Amino acid sequence: MAGRWQQSRAFPRHALDSGQWLLAAFAGLLLVWSVAQTGVSGVHQVHAALSFGALIAFGELLRLNLPGDREAAPIATAGAMAYALVLKIGDEPARPEAAQVIAVTALAMIVGALPHLAAGRPARLTAMSGRLLAVACVAAVFRPLANAGLIGGHWWTQLPVMLGLIIVAWGVESVVTALIRTDALRTRFGVALGDELRVQWPIVAATGASALLIVFAAELIGLGAVAVFAAPLLVTQVALRRYSGIRATYLQTVRALARVTEIGGYVETGHSARVSRLAVAVGRELGMPEAALLELEYAALMHDIGQLSLRDPVPGGATVLVGRDDQRRIAEYGAEVIQQARVLDSVADIVRRQSDPCRPADRSEPPPPLSSRIIRAANAYDDLVGTSPDPSQAAEAVERLRLDTAAEYDPRVVDALGRLVLPA
Repeated sequence: MAGRWQQSRAFPRHALDSGQWLLAAFAGLLLVWSVAQTGVSGVHQVHAALSFGALIAFGELLRLNLPGDREAAPIATAGAMAYALVLKIGDEPARPEAAQVIAVTALAMIVGALPHLAAGRPARLTAMSGRLLAVACVAAVFRPLANAGLIGGHWWTQLPVMLGLIIVAWGVESVVTALIRTDALRTRFGVALGDELRVQWPIVAATGASALLIVFAAELIGLGAVAVFAAPLLVTQVALRRYSGIRATYLQTVRALARVTEIGGYVETGHSARVSRLAVAVGRELGMPEAALLELEYAALMHDIGQLSLRDPVPGGATVLVGRDDQRRIAEYGAEVIQQARVLDSVADIVRRQSDPCRPADRSEPPPPLSSRIIRAANAYDDLVGTSPDPSQAAEAVERLRLDTAAEYDPRVVDALGRLVLPA
């Protein structure tokens, strides 16, 4: 029973679903059409196509994973956008057709992805398809206008058009990615789109600025601009990779710290991980943004660390069965331990308030944060059910939580939890 909601709702699926297949199929058709069209019309400025293609392939080779199981290829994206927007290379006008831009971008992406496949890493067709679709939108709009001479003159007349198309491409890629993540994570589209825009805008700002620099510098120094202005993006990419590594290390450290209570015999093995998965699933069901879900995951993993203050462990670690004062003492001690890190103050506050009832007796006191209410319900559910596969036991636990929603548990949280763990 527990494995059902964990697999189907709590984590992204690695197998391509129908939406991902549709996106990949569309990108494949776009590739076939663009290559065929380019073969008929011929390749314009082969040296430029090879130079930009090499930059795109190099960027695809150096793609990186961002928090939330996202993929980004800043150098490849900047190179593709620059090729779609370039007007002149030295003294020679740049006149690649939209189909040629799409073909060069797609083939270069494939070349850059081959070493990843050879090393046994996934192809990431969805992310590649989303980037190709964004570049195709820019090329389809800009290249006909540029090749017809409708975009020219001074840089200040060209810049707004280019900048607007980069923003449109960002919107297209964000919408496509949000649609895929909405289905994969079973979250709300508005929440997924907001998360995408928040995560992607710094990268889009860097790649967009680099693409525009390459476009305008190519007119002055030729194809050398392709390499010169890709260097700042390489530095940015190194910084992003370090940030992702630090965040992953944080999570690993928190998970290791959460196991201390299990090793010490204060809670059942796997309790913290189960509560964390269920809490994150409930938070996603309620439409919490990704940043709040990360804090919720940290807090849920460490919600029982305060039990280390007890002389005698609670039987089975089930804090739902102890008195209110003991619950508050455990929560307060856990919050103090977390605050020692000096970077997780918000997580400490979530842990501290997890023992508070949904509706405080003192009406002037604010209710606990939503994350605290979620952890309170998820912890109580796991204390009552544990690893039992019996659906009737799960139903009894949810019903017990519902009977206590008058003051103890948030009714919205209990309803969301019930939708996740009970048969439809």
